[in-house]
Amino acid sequence: MPADNLASSAPKLAPDLAPVSPGTAFWRVFSANRGAVAGLVIAVLLIACALFAPSLAPHSPLEQYRDAVLKPPAWMQGSDPRFLLGTDPVGRDLLSRLIFGARLSLGLGLVSVTLSLAFGVLLGLLAGYARGWGDALVMRIADVLIALPALLLAIAVVAVIGPSLVNTMIAVAIVMLPHYVRLTRATVLQEREREYVLASRIAGAGPLRLMFSVILPNCAAPLIVQATLGFSTAILDAAALGFLGLGAQPPAAEWGAMLAGALEFIETAWWVSSLPGLAIFLTVLAFNLLGDGLRDALDPRLRQ
Repeated sequence: MPADNLASSAPKLAPDLAPVSPGTAFWRVFSANRGAVAGLVIAVLLIACALFAPSLAPHSPLEQYRDAVLKPPAWMQGSDPRFLLGTDPVGRDLLSRLIFGARLSLGLGLVSVTLSLAFGVLLGLLAGYARGWGDALVMRIADVLIALPALLLAIAVVAVIGPSLVNTMIAVAIVMLPHYVRLTRATVLQEREREYVLASRIAGAGPLRLMFSVILPNCAAPLIVQATLGFSTAILDAAALGFLGLGAQPPAAEWGAMLAGALEFIETAWWVSSLPGLAIFLTVLAFNLLGDGLRDALDPRLRQ
């Protein structure tokens, strides 16, 4: 039989069975989740606001306009065209404070998650790989921290070290730390007995290389999902501490502190408290939706 006929008679893979790259497969699953895509869009917009806040904000977040105190948003009667979303009780532009508040709140969440993730992964990796009394000690401390209500624990930490922006990050990081420790340890316990780890051990890999170069990369997927979901929790906890006066201190443009300063004006000037609350709600919702989408896309068992 001629070579051309042999080539034409060879079986061909159907288009649906053609191999796809991991990135393409990830995006195919992720984009099928409309909620996750919406969360991604909102998160990108919030990050853009945080990065370019000085260029996007029409006014300084600290500048007070004494002739425009408690002005309503632009679509209401009695508004001032200079202030699209109105002003607060001392005449500061709400839109500018919300934009700069995105920078502060996202920064709080990023630093808190980074601290808790770094120390949590390190402790969980050591506990899960080494086992023994060190594992028991780390897990009992994590169990005690998880047993305490998260917000009460954060309040206790801030009460001990003092209210400030930096101490808020530390308190939120401590509250979130045991979750990353337990997740990392559980994943390491699953991976340490697999064949590729045994093969690396036989090939002469030392404990540090096995932990950080062999096992840890295969634990990344659940940690990414937990970090994304923890980001929204960190923002919510930081806003709660700011609302209680234990977080960012006035006149900082932080959403929780803005809510605390608007309590007495809920009935007379609804926008002063509603807009920061709406910003917190949208941010937490966006990162929760994004985390759910990442979980579905990164976990092969959940892929359709």
